[in-house]
Amino acid sequence: MSIRHGLLALLDQGPRYGYQLRVEFESRTGATWPLNVGQVYTTLGRLERDGLVAPHGEDEEGHLFYAVTEAGRAELRNWFETPVPRNSPPRDELAIKLAMAVTVPGVDVAAVVQSQRRHSMKALQDYTRLKGQALNGDEGRQEDLAWLLVLEQLIFQTEAEIRWLDHCETRLAQRRPGVQSAEPPQAAEAAPGRPKRRSRI
Repeated sequence: MSIRHGLLALLDQGPRYGYQLRVEFESRTGATWPLNVGQVYTTLGRLERDGLVAPHGEDEEGHLFYAVTEAGRAELRNWFETPVPRNSPPRDELAIKLAMAVTVPGVDVAAVVQSQRRHSMKALQDYTRLKGQALNGDEGRQEDLAWLLVLEQLIFQTEAEIRWLDHCETRLAQRRPGVQSAEPPQAAEAAPGRPKRRSRI
C-alpha cells in the first residue's frame, strides 16, 4: 500500500493537515487500511524532505497545512501512469505458512487449509454484505465509488484464495501415501526380463 502516493493524491486537491488526510484516506478506502496520525505525519515529513510537499501555513487552531509541489504533482502523475509491478510479488503469509507446513513434520496441513478456508469464506460473506450496502448508497458520491472498487478487489482476491485452497487440498490428497502419483517414479527398477537402462552420466 502506497501511503505516500495516497497522501499526494489528496493534497493535489488542496492543502490539508494531518488529521484531515487520515480521515479522507480512510473514507475513500473504506478504512480497509487504517492509518494513524503518526504514520501520516511521518510520511509528510519524508515527502517534505523529498521536495514533494511544502508547509502551507496554520489555521487558528494551530493545524499545520501541507500543499503539494510541482515535483509532487509530477510524482503523482507518474504513479497513476505506471503499472503496479508484479515481477516481485509481496510476501504472502498464507503461502509461506503452507509452504512451511508441508515441510515441517507433525503439522496437519489439511487442518491448516480447512481452517483458512472457513476464515476466508466468512471474510467473503462480510465483503459481499458490505458491497450490498455500498450499492445502496449515494451513487453520485465519488467516495462511495472508491469504496465499492476496493470492496470488489477484496471479493475477487478472496474468491481466488478460496479456489487456491481447494487446489491445495486436491494436491495434498494426491501426495498422500497410497495415492498413486501421476508422475513416474524417478528410480523405478526395470521390469522383469527387461535390461536396465544404462545411465549416460
